[in-house]
Amino acid sequence: MALNRVSKIDKRVKINNVLISVSNKAEIETLVAGLVEVNPGINIYSTGGTFTKIKEILGDKWSKNLRAVSDFTGQPEMQGGLVKTLDFKIYLGILSETYNEFHKEDLVRTEGVALDMVVVNLYPFKETIAKEGVTVEDARANIDIGGPCMLRASAKNYLRVVSLSNPTMYKDIVDELKQNQGYIGLESRFNCARNSFSHTADYDKAISEYLLKQDVAKVMSQYDFQDKLDD
Repeated sequence: MALNRVSKIDKRVKINNVLISVSNKAEIETLVAGLVEVNPGINIYSTGGTFTKIKEILGDKWSKNLRAVSDFTGQPEMQGGLVKTLDFKIYLGILSETYNEFHKEDLVRTEGVALDMVVVNLYPFKETIAKEGVTVEDARANIDIGGPCMLRASAKNYLRVVSLSNPTMYKDIVDELKQNQGYIGLESRFNCARNSFSHTADYDKAISEYLLKQDVAKVMSQYDFQDKLDD
């Protein structure tokens, strides 16, 4: 497979379409209010509890800026919220490149949009395993799949996309948008990408180290097997 190498990009990117799906909702009001202040016509795509929180923040006029990811993709969330954003249309929106004519055709064909910012933080795995009496099943349930995928995709495409994984970064990003008429520079996009890859690497390391410490026999004893065989 030929590698896709890009030479032509924009130094500054206008933030028009944002995907937000966060477990930790700290500072989300700062981010959302700032995005709408800078760009009153901004489109925010969201999921589950995050959608509900943003709807509260935006108030009566929420429908002008907010749209459920399931409405955008045409696919409802999997029961229990296990699958919400793992969709071709989402990743096309994240990974598409501004000056790639084939990507433009894909966006038109799927009625997609180029996502300029992805705001994601992950299920609280470390916090879960730190609790007294936690089981392997508790830990397993708190392994995030879609979140790391979106962070990695958006960080990979820092050429065009802002990848935000840490609430402490929201204010700085909003300040830059306000100072630059809604545009984000390449340096900030690159710094956000570095942060996101570090975040996902730490997350995967925590999961790996936890599972490697477990006694396999004790793990097996937690489950009620339905395919028991006679001795």
